[in-house]
Amino acid sequence: MQRRQQIEQYARKKISDPYDVDYFAKKHGISLKDAARIVNLHRSDRDSSDRAAYHLKDSC
Repeated sequence: MQRRQQIEQYARKKISDPYDVDYFAKKHGISLKDAARIVNLHRSDRDSSDRAAYHLKDSC
């Protein structure tokens, strides 16, 4: 039972963790290159990353 709890805790994403680039690109409908650039620029700030992707998509 304890091993299962350790796995679940490890697998659970923290809000402060940076986005997975593939997931981020699909979520916002942007290219992997743009998604990687945004995630690397904003790191663990998901709100800023989401706003940047929204503005990028809006400007195209």
